[in-house]
Amino acid sequence: MFSPIDKRQDTENQLAQLRQFCETQDWPVVHEYVDRATGKHSDREQFQELFQAASEREFDVVLFWSFSRFSREGVRETLNHLERLTCYGVNWRWFTEQYFDSCGIFRVAVLGILATIARQERVRLSERTITGRRRARRAGLDRVKVQRLWEQGKFLNEIAAAGVSKVPSIGC
Repeated sequence: MFSPIDKRQDTENQLAQLRQFCETQDWPVVHEYVDRATGKHSDREQFQELFQAASEREFDVVLFWSFSRFSREGVRETLNHLERLTCYGVNWRWFTEQYFDSCGIFRVAVLGILATIARQERVRLSERTITGRRRARRAGLDRVKVQRLWEQGKFLNEIAAAGVSKVPSIGC
């Protein structure tokens, strides 16, 4: 699974290594899924086709080049994707990060570690959200600007990005 944003990026080097690895494992290659879009979203065509084929048990193992080629949506979402594969009875493995492997004896440990990381990510996200809300309450909102943007049909995330605070924000 690849997701090069630059459509000119040549994935053949990675594909060749994956094919060679499959050959050494005596794994027949059923299909190669190559997306030409960012891994930040799961609506990628080949990504969805991979899950459709997995649900139909067209293969037993999915080999990815690296963690970031599979998904960049965040740990929780990535864990959900891996659990989905597992529920379909499909094992998964990363070529460059061999410790991410559901095929071996450490399968349960790997999933446990990923679940713990996902839980910590939720805690950090919650902490950042609470901090942001407190800051917004202290700073106050430019309600006139918010109302004007809302009437223009802007979505809440667009309004928030427009800087509706009465105090200038500090970038990190």
